[in-house]
Amino acid sequence: MDLSAAHIGFMLATVALVLGGGIYAARSVKSAEGYSLGGRAAGAPMVAGTIAGTVIGGGATVGTAQLAFSVGLSAWWFTLGSGISFVIMGLFYAKRFRASGLTTIPELLVGNYGARAGVVTSVIASLGIFFSAVASCLPGVGILSAVLGVSPYAAAGVLLALVVLYVFFGGMKSAGLGGILKMAVIWTSLMAAGYLAYGALPSGTDFSTAFPGDGWLSLFGGGVGNGLAHLASMIVGILCTQTYVQAIFSAKSPEVAAIGAFTAALIVIPVGLPCVAIGLYMRAFEPDVLPLLVLPTYLSAHLPPWIGGVALGGVMLSIVGSIGGLSLGVGTMIANDIIARAFSVTDGGKKLLLVRLVVLGVVVCACAYAIANPGAQVLILNYLSMALRGGGIFLPLTLAVFRPKCVSPRWALLSMVVSTAVAVLFSTVLTPPVNPLFIGLAVSAVLLAPGFLSR
Repeated sequence: MDLSAAHIGFMLATVALVLGGGIYAARSVKSAEGYSLGGRAAGAPMVAGTIAGTVIGGGATVGTAQLAFSVGLSAWWFTLGSGISFVIMGLFYAKRFRASGLTTIPELLVGNYGARAGVVTSVIASLGIFFSAVASCLPGVGILSAVLGVSPYAAAGVLLALVVLYVFFGGMKSAGLGGILKMAVIWTSLMAAGYLAYGALPSGTDFSTAFPGDGWLSLFGGGVGNGLAHLASMIVGILCTQTYVQAIFSAKSPEVAAIGAFTAALIVIPVGLPCVAIGLYMRAFEPDVLPLLVLPTYLSAHLPPWIGGVALGGVMLSIVGSIGGLSLGVGTMIANDIIARAFSVTDGGKKLLLVRLVVLGVVVCACAYAIANPGAQVLILNYLSMALRGGGIFLPLTLAVFRPKCVSPRWALLSMVVSTAVAVLFSTVLTPPVNPLFIGLAVSAVLLAPGFLSR
């Protein structure tokens, strides 16, 4: 992938602008709560910016174009499903989450099912979120390696440095402001790029020649069941993701939390469409391109440098912001719910340092995993992540929100452990005809029933 000096200049300027905003926001962070929740004073734009800035990452941009290159419009399910999930969150969950006054999802489950449930939830949710971070590291390492002409290890080092600048110092405040700036860049540049790609697609018989077979322009090109399974995995996974719930916790009121979720949905849903158009364009005109590089290749080779450079900067920011936001969620859970409790860390300064170090460790591990598995499909990892984090936690969490303490702690804990183990087994070893998410949810429901009836 060859970039002109103009491409590189516009890309670097775009990245510097957004990272500079995040660093500026970090100046006021003095405590662990300020780092993780922004002082619980976020308005709707900051809540929406954090949510959208995290979910629009490598999967929503590079991964959507990569999958559209192979299957067409059904690649839109990731951002479409994300938006639908945030609508559901705004309608039913956001006000209750914010009214709880808590910091993490495990804290909510601890209040309903006991201390052990908090540790189990932290481990399960962190594992699921980790794979989402890996899904953004994969294109990040690949793009930086291609753009800079360096080894994957050097590219991973650059990516790590960018994530540190984005979220390490400012936490939620950096993620919120950076998310707003990032989404402004992505919306303007990718929409322009997608419009140009869509306009250049062949039509009529030429389209049929370029795209033989059916389903290229159908949301259910992979089958209705497959599409609905992707939607279900997004809904369940997002509602159980610490980063998005953490953004809700940071809102200054329950009403603002709900508005922030709705705003994030409006931002997120359309972003996948230009990426789909670009994936189809590259399938028609450059079918031999490496799928992971479909989006950056189009931006660098088929657009004027100023559009392509800004869009490339937006894509890199989407990857950096997603990794940073997801790592912040994992770091907050592990630091607060496991390490701080185990070692009785109560000092604010030590807690702040602890969260930052765990965030850094998560990013390092995600980059290492991405380097070791360079051929993994970005969106497949995201869907797996959603299924893993939701299969064992979604039903206990929903009951804790809407019917507090209606299930005995013993059965709730058993449900979380067994259903997650089943979801992992069927996601990695066995290949059932049913989505592993549904198997995990079914096992969870079966094990929760006795606990519900015994109360």
